[in-house]
Amino acid sequence: MSALLNLKNVHAYYGAAHILHGLNLHVNAGERVALIGRNGVGKTTVVNTILGLASLKAGHIHLDKHEIIKPRPYMAAQHGIVVVPQGRCIIANLTVEENLLLGAAVGRKGPWSVPEIYKLFPILQERAHTPGTALSGGQQQMLAVGRALMANPSLILLDEPTEGLAPVIVDQLADIFNRVADEGTALLLIEQNMSLVARVAHRYLAMAKGSVVAQGVVSNSPEGLKDLESHVMV
Repeated sequence: MSALLNLKNVHAYYGAAHILHGLNLHVNAGERVALIGRNGVGKTTVVNTILGLASLKAGHIHLDKHEIIKPRPYMAAQHGIVVVPQGRCIIANLTVEENLLLGAAVGRKGPWSVPEIYKLFPILQERAHTPGTALSGGQQQMLAVGRALMANPSLILLDEPTEGLAPVIVDQLADIFNRVADEGTALLLIEQNMSLVARVAHRYLAMAKGSVVAQGVVSNSPEGLKDLESHVMV
């Protein structure tokens, strides 16, 4: 099975700060992978390195079958990989529908369109002409996911998608993530909520000090949750 995303021995920096230390990570087509670990171990830097927001100093990044020597923010989407960023990054002067259409700018063909997103998130259709930043936190996260789907990706990187959200919204998003994955889109879920990880992911990678130090199959049993939580204790 070919990897949609493959990082080999990646070293990445912010200025002089060495954050990723020989990191290895891959996500295959259709997989549901969780990237977990304590705060500050470099999980978001993995995303930022793929986007070129952190400096790749050594190692290799392959997006689908293409090696990316100098990553730039637009390159991942061109190869079918989109990011739902931490903080959501809703464009303030655009309506809900305009934010969704922005996600389609890459021009990839696929099943996701504005009507399909509205079927997935009916509240977004109700608020279609409302400024995106006027939505509640949970609705903004739905908009961020919908915008990502509008790019018709093969893989979505979800960076702390439930941060600060009420449990009822987390439950809704878990169902949505599973529906999206069931339809064939791979997921890389960066998350501190281990109950969500257990509901969505099939495989986990645990980070410490800028590299992957453990990995395994996700189990929703009490023992499995305890194992997951052992990697994110702060």
